[in-house]
Amino acid sequence: MSESYEGLGHKIEGAKDLESVVRTMKALAASSIGQYERAAHSLNDYYRAVELGLYVCFRQAGAGMLPNGNGRPIMAPVGAVVFGSDQGLVGQFNDVLSDFVVETLRPLAGKKRVYAVGERIQSHLSDAGLEVDRLYPVPNSVRAITPLAGQILLDTELFPDKGPAQTLYIFHHRPIAGAAYEPISELLLPLDKKWKLGLEELRWPTKNLPQVIGTVERTMLSLVHEYLFVSLFRACAESLASENASRLAAMQRAEKNIDELLESLTRSFHRLRQDAIDEELFDLIAGFEALGGGD
Repeated sequence: MSESYEGLGHKIEGAKDLESVVRTMKALAASSIGQYERAAHSLNDYYRAVELGLYVCFRQAGAGMLPNGNGRPIMAPVGAVVFGSDQGLVGQFNDVLSDFVVETLRPLAGKKRVYAVGERIQSHLSDAGLEVDRLYPVPNSVRAITPLAGQILLDTELFPDKGPAQTLYIFHHRPIAGAAYEPISELLLPLDKKWKLGLEELRWPTKNLPQVIGTVERTMLSLVHEYLFVSLFRACAESLASENASRLAAMQRAEKNIDELLESLTRSFHRLRQDAIDEELFDLIAGFEALGGGD
């Protein structure tokens, strides 16, 4: 009984230590969500400015100009940049995303070239039969997103002045209401007529349209590069916010389970302690009676 009594005490202390760790991770996850959401939202104005610049370029260049062609060559590789996680304690974050990627890419013809951000998503994609061409570590801060996006641009050759058009998708989780998220895909390339028509629906905020300084082609290529970069940056920031939302939800579940475990262990501890006290009292009474104390 003494070992069980001490064992319960050790379990209670261990559960309290674990609860402290979980609460710390919960606070860090909650703080990180806001950090990455603000980073994603901060790009909205810049993204709008890039779109308006492209609108002016198309308007000045005429109807026939597209910086990356009107479509991709038949059987050209289909690229996919997938933003997952390196760390665990994120629930079904990588499982849901990998299933979504597989279902989206399966009906597409051509060889698949996958660029994975995160070791865990790479493992899930490999298990699903998708070979990963390049693996990147998940950024651990907002500042680390910029070099990652630049490296992906270089590795996938997402420069509209290099070769024929290609198809490239971005896959990631996007935060939704509460500590929740959903998988989404975005067709980043080709920059086709449908993409251009979307830009033509924009309206310049003033009555005075600006003029492009220098060649329209060079300006357009620079703006398209910024468009691709911002798209990758925002996708990564939203993925990191979603990852921390998933971790926050996992920590909330863990905290609830620990509270229930502590309550159960404490009840058992008190019951065992009371049983020990009762047994000692019975022994004292029995000894007292054996010595004739009741006479």
